[in-house]
This record gives sequence, C-alpha cells and structure tokens, in this order.
Amino acid sequence: MSTSTTAELLKGAAELFPDEVVTSAHVRHLDLPYGAGKFALITLDNGFDHTKPTTFGPGSLANLNAAIDQVEKEAADGDIVGVGVTGKPFIFAVGADLKGVELLKRHEDALAIGKGGHEVFKRLAKLAVPTFAYYNGAAMGGGVEVGLHCSYRTVSKALPAFSLPEVFLGLVPGWGGCALLPNLIGADKAVSVIIENSLNQNKQLKGQQVFDLGIADAIFEGADFLEQSLIWTANVLKGDVAVERPEIDRGEAWDQAVAKGKFIADGKVHGAAPAAYRALDIIAAAKDGDLQAGFDAEDQALADLIMGGELRAGIYSFNLVQKRAKRPAGAPDKNLARPVSKVGVVGAGLMASQLALLFLRRLEVPVVLTDIDQERVDKGVGYVHAEIDKLLGKGRINQDKANRLKALVSGVLDKAEGFSDADFIIEAVFEEIGVKQTVFAEVEAVAPAHAILATNTSSLSVSEMASKLKHPERVVGFHFFNPVAILPLLEIVRGEKTDDASLATAFAVAKKLKKTAVLTKDAPAFVVNRILTRFMGEIQNVIDEGTPVETAEKAIEPLGLPMSPLVLLELVGPAIGLHVSETLNRAFPDRFTVSPNLKAVVEAGKRGFYVYDSGKPELDPEVAALLKQGDSVLTEEQVRDRVLDAVAQEIGLMLDEGVVAEAQDIDLCLITGAGWPFHLGGITPYLDRAGVSERVRGKKFLAPGIASVPA
Repeated sequence: MSTSTTAELLKGAAELFPDEVVTSAHVRHLDLPYGAGKFALITLDNGFDHTKPTTFGPGSLANLNAAIDQVEKEAADGDIVGVGVTGKPFIFAVGADLKGVELLKRHEDALAIGKGGHEVFKRLAKLAVPTFAYYNGAAMGGGVEVGLHCSYRTVSKALPAFSLPEVFLGLVPGWGGCALLPNLIGADKAVSVIIENSLNQNKQLKGQQVFDLGIADAIFEGADFLEQSLIWTANVLKGDVAVERPEIDRGEAWDQAVAKGKFIADGKVHGAAPAAYRALDIIAAAKDGDLQAGFDAEDQALADLIMGGELRAGIYSFNLVQKRAKRPAGAPDKNLARPVSKVGVVGAGLMASQLALLFLRRLEVPVVLTDIDQERVDKGVGYVHAEIDKLLGKGRINQDKANRLKALVSGVLDKAEGFSDADFIIEAVFEEIGVKQTVFAEVEAVAPAHAILATNTSSLSVSEMASKLKHPERVVGFHFFNPVAILPLLEIVRGEKTDDASLATAFAVAKKLKKTAVLTKDAPAFVVNRILTRFMGEIQNVIDEGTPVETAEKAIEPLGLPMSPLVLLELVGPAIGLHVSETLNRAFPDRFTVSPNLKAVVEAGKRGFYVYDSGKPELDPEVAALLKQGDSVLTEEQVRDRVLDAVAQEIGLMLDEGVVAEAQDIDLCLITGAGWPFHLGGITPYLDRAGVSERVRGKKFLAPGIASVPA
C-alpha cells in the first residue's frame, strides 16, 4: 500500500471519528555524541499532561505518517544516520483510542483502522537507516507495537506500566504485536505477555521486566533516560555496542507455548470469549517468520472482533470501571460531606479487623475497635499490627509509617471511651437484626450527634436497623465484599430516613478508601448478593430436582466466570449462603428457595461440596451421601437457560423497584464486587446478546450502541 493510499485511508477513518484527541509527531534534529552523526527524533505528544495519555486514532496515525514522510526522505538523501521515537513526560503512548472503536459500525471501517496502523508502523521498519524506540513512560497496546517495528528499543527503569492489554478487552494486539513479539522474544514469553498477563486482570510489566524479557535491548535510569539512550544509540551506530539477541526456537517449543496459551485461556474464559484464541492462532501462524501474513491475519481478527459483542461489552465494562465508578449515580452533593478524623469499629473479628486496617491505611486517622471481651479486642488489634508488619517486610511502607499506623489503632471494651469523639462508626457484628439494633442503640447513646453510624450488613434492612434510634437519619449501609483489600465494590445503602449529609459523608469516605461506591436502595440483599443468591439458588434447585452436580456446574462454564458456583459457595461459606437465601426467601418466597440439601451440608458442618485430595475439586463423598435428589435431570443447555432466565428476571425486577439507577450500576457491581468478566459486560450486555432479555422481559436492558455495535 503506497503512502498516498495510507493517507487517504486515514483521512476516511478520521471522518468517522470527529472528536479524536489528536497526537502530534514532532520531528527535531540533534547531533549524536561521539560524532556519530545527525539524528531525527520523533516525539509523540497530544498536548496534554500525563493525566491524559497519548493515544492513536486515525488523525494521530496520519500525523505520524507525515513525520515518517519527512524522515524517510532525509534518510534516503543521507542527511540522517538514524530515527528515534519517544513520548512526552511519563507517557510513551497507550495505544488505539477506544472511543473511536466504539463508533465503528461497518466491518470495512474496522478493517481500515487495522490496516492504517500497520501501514504507518511498517514504514519505520523499512527506513534506509536504523530506527530506535525509547520507551520513556507508560506504553500499552499500539504504543508497545510502534516500538516493536523499530530496529532497537531502550526502556526506562522508572517505567510503571507496559502491556499488550487487548485480549483483556476483547481484541488482539493488531498492529504487529501478535506477529512481531514472538519473533523477537520467542513464543513462550510472548504468550505470557499477550495472553497470560492480559487475562490475569490486565497485569502490567515494569521497566526492568521489559528489559529482562528481551523486549528492550538496554535499560537506563529515569532521571537522564533520553540522554543515556542517545549515548547508547551513538555507540550502536558506530559499531562500539553490538546488540545480541537469542536464537528463537521455532520447533516444538513454539507449539508448546501456543498450547500453554490455550490452557490458560480455557482456564480463564472457558472458550466464552474469542479474543485469546484468535491471538493464539496468529502467534501459531507466525512460527515461520512470515510477518506480512501475520499482519494480514491481525487486520482480519481486529475487524471481526471490533464488530463482535464481546469487545463492545469489554469497552463498556472498561468505561464503567474507569468513568461511571468515579461519578456514582444518585450520590448527593459532595460539599455536604462532613470531615472524618476518627473511626470506630464495632467488633474485632476477621471482617472488622480487615475494615480497621483499610480505614487506617487510607484515612490515616485514629481507628478504635471494641468487642465483648479483652481477648477479642487484643486479637483484632494484633491482626492489624501483623498486617502492617507484612507491608513493612515487603517494603511497601517504611519504618516511620509503620510506627505511625500502629500508634493510630487501639482497642477498648468501653464504647463510651472509644466512640465519644468518633465521626464515623461502622459495625461488623453477627448478621442478626436484633443484635445489630442493640449495638446501634448502645453506640447512639455514646457517639457525638454528628457521627455517621454505618453497617456492613450484606442482606438485612438498614431502615429496620435504624428504626429504634432517636436519629435514624444518620444510619447508612456500607457493605464491603470479601476479601476487603481486593474487591473494589462498596454498596452504599440509603435507608428510608438517611439524610443527604450522612450519605454524602459515606461517599466521601468511600472515595478516600479508593473503593467503587454504588448507591443502592434499602432492598433485601441490595445488589450483588441478591443476584448471586438467585443465580446460585437456581443451580441448587436443579441439583435438588435431580440434575447431577457436575452437569449443573459445567452448564455455567461458557460464561467464563471467575469460579464455578459451588466453588464460590465454598469461598462465601455455605452457612452465609444459607443465611442470605433465608433472608431473601422471607422477602420473595415465590422466587427464592431455601435448599434442603444446602441446609443438610451446613448442619453437617461441611465447608463446601468438594474435596481436593487429587489437587482438583471432586464431590465430597460425605456430601454426596447427604444429597437427596429428585428424578428430573436437565441437560447443560437447559440448566444454563434456566439460570440465565432467573438472573434476567431478577435484574428486571430490581430495576423496576429502583434498587439502583440503571442497568449500568448492576453491571458495575458484578464486575467490581463479584469479579464477573469484562467480556460479559458484567451481565446485562450478555443477556441482551444471547437473547435472554427479550425471552424473559420482551425487551433488552440496554439501548442499541451501548455495549453493542451502533445501529
């Protein structure tokens, strides 16, 4: 493809994307040290600071293309000895602009984006002089790939994030990543970067790892990175530094790497999302080193995936987590929030201790725990101290900080002593309404008039908990998910009497805790537990009716959930699962059942349905002996339909009841509170895509173009 047609292609694509934040490609010339010659340096910069990273849309690619026009002529005329590409401070480039991808409606437009990137980047490899990429800051996706087309690469030790995250979102690295990376560092390492890291919550590499993997040829300190890179460049061009790269094993090792990638993908998405498998096909085909065939395959895969539902759901999920999470729907004016300079925690068990640690680390204010006896209090404070010591041991905090944090946490038996000057008091005691009401009455008697009383209940009514207090308006639900340190979601529950100032304070605290807060109405089990209990309840029902446990579990695999329903039950604890199902059964007896088999498992003191003697889960023979099943046996497909129909019905009812503002909030809750995958979009885009929404409700949850290809 000639330059003129590349320019035309990009011009056409740019018209589809009028709001692109365009990256410029400045060319400047400098004399390399040691008399190595005149050098052209291209700097990618969108004109904003590092909070708005540089991306590649069609207009940005056109600018890079024009810069290459200039240096190509200079190289051909013998005016320069080499070309370098680098980024603005802290950012190299973070890849394709996803906002543009969302707007694409036709396969040929999607194909043009793939081809456009390839045609521009490929020109770097074809210049008459050597080319150098200087990864000075964050590099992702197309940012990584533009560097892979260069002859040599250097990386900054200070680089915080480097990845090919496309598979995580539902794409493939489509501007050379799948074809070039395995040919540079070998298939095994490439599969780790493209498949494993992506599917492992989009894991990022640091500068040192980029160098160790062989992606970069040299590594320098952040402070004088560009200066050192240019000295190194001069030495390479003069022949004083020889870059040696290991021989790539194109035999069995390559095939084994692809098989490893397929094993990882199966374990994570169970065939439910196509991106990883498409990427592996391209890596497998790149074994013979035919790069152009690889690039053509990338273009095709990119276009197919851009027009598919999984990518649209992936981008939707990404936007929920990045944007909606920062502006919670329905949250009151943040100026109403009151300051929090001391936190009280009622309870000193494991959950309470985890909460105390989180408040302590994020707010850095005094945190006081209380419980019914000194031994429990000491154990709670001891847990927090031990966790601080672990952070110190890992070098995450220094000795000064560790001492300061330890000094801020204390435990007392007397609530009056502990809470008389606390601004925010959270209870994490036994999940029983009477116990919670008693605790709140005791706290209200000793707490200051402005203090927020928060409850970490997972399913009980916040309004009922507050009903016997003099000031129910300051009670708010503040429901964390376990493990507290890992899952970002915080369900903030507005009781019938909760006032705006208390709610605003809760949202302000959530923000300081770095949690994703979603406002929910005071409805039984709020959002995540209500959906999961309905989901699990339906699985339990089909098992009780006679479907084998294995069939019921396998039926859900095509969704690609992080764990199977019964493994999840084990994590939650069967007793808690039973308790939530009983709460919901009282509220909605027509839809929520209490499984006699689950009850039997709990009464037998079992931790779950499985034993792991062989290293993988197998039905515990003692549990199998407890199960009383009917004779109605369903197929995997029938189980899946039944479970998804139940989930769609429940979400529809929750939206009708106004439990949350929109379907988007339900999806945000499932992604951040239950780890449901990006490619499902949480769940409603998948239910729409699979035809379940219309089967159950007669309509879709989301408008066309939201998590789907625009009409």
